[in-house]
Amino acid sequence: MHFISGNQIQLLRSGIEYFPALEHAIDHAQHDIYIQTYIYEADEIGTRIGNAMINAVNRGVSVYLLIDGFGSKTLPKTYIESLESAGVNVMVYRQKISPWTFKKNRLRRLHQKVAVIDGIVAFVGGINIIDDHNVPHQTAPRIDYAVRVQGALLPTISNNVKKLWQRLAWLHFHSKPVLTPDTHAPVHSTKESIKAAFVTRDNILHRRDIEAAYLKAIHSAKHEIMIANAYFIPGRRFRKALISAAKRGVKVKLLLQGRKEYFLMFATHAFYHVFLKNGIEIYEYRKSFMHSKVAVIDQEWATIGSSNIDPFSLFLAREANIIVKDKYFATTLHQDILTAIHDGAYEIKVNDWAKGNIAKRFLSWVAYGLVRLFLGIIGYADQH
Repeated sequence: MHFISGNQIQLLRSGIEYFPALEHAIDHAQHDIYIQTYIYEADEIGTRIGNAMINAVNRGVSVYLLIDGFGSKTLPKTYIESLESAGVNVMVYRQKISPWTFKKNRLRRLHQKVAVIDGIVAFVGGINIIDDHNVPHQTAPRIDYAVRVQGALLPTISNNVKKLWQRLAWLHFHSKPVLTPDTHAPVHSTKESIKAAFVTRDNILHRRDIEAAYLKAIHSAKHEIMIANAYFIPGRRFRKALISAAKRGVKVKLLLQGRKEYFLMFATHAFYHVFLKNGIEIYEYRKSFMHSKVAVIDQEWATIGSSNIDPFSLFLAREANIIVKDKYFATTLHQDILTAIHDGAYEIKVNDWAKGNIAKRFLSWVAYGLVRLFLGIIGYADQH
């Protein structure tokens, strides 16, 4: 992980701030646009972004859209064809999905959400191309985060995105952009001069990079660790690091999803007792649907991205996070998480949990047992 100074980084809160910023960047693109997303829905937001991409093509801009085959499985084929017929290059990551056959590589999804425009502005975060109010069986709108990045970190982000497209294009016999340096992209520092790193997770050279970045920051924490994560099923090393931090006097706060989408999300509850017993504060966000994947440590270190703290993100999926070392940025995100805690979260108390519903605790261990079984099947049980 390499931190680079000279960046301008803007925090974007949920779709209400993210989509107008992304759309504005697309509308002003002159050379090329790369967008990677796990979920793309043909709802109001997806249609807006799709129209912006088509308009860019009509201006002579090359547009490359990469979507995940599972996350975007409900996207109509006719919609994809309409984008392609308009000149948008579309690829589907691991498109073949079958409930009747099990192949480990099909679990390795494209979960990162990155956009790069002209090599001069990038967006990285946890926000899919989907309307914030499109949350079936949940209270809308969802809360999530992304960042808008300009400055010296752009070549790193741009090269990562372009290389992935080129690699997949060879496999798909698809249109292959020529990987040339972004000569139109300034690499000098911006006036804000924020220090940041672009950290990815893949299944080749960067399997543990995001987890390692988290663990390094947690081990060096002196005052406070605040994590807001929608899908939180940490492995042994992560759990031990948090407990160790709490034991040495660091205040540890977890803001977790209070509304369960899937049965396996109950596995998170399996850790509640040991965390609470060691002084870790746990809050469940229940006001609406929380999709955040962010953290702030000592109000100096912050991360925003696509990576959850669960086996899917840490062992299988392609993920991308931005890590920022800047007091003002970290303090801003810290305050945002605090606001979410105060306005929409319920604190889980150790006594309440210990005396709570026995059936609920049993359910959590059944869910965690299934997670462990799944990890054993794919060969990762010893790492969790």
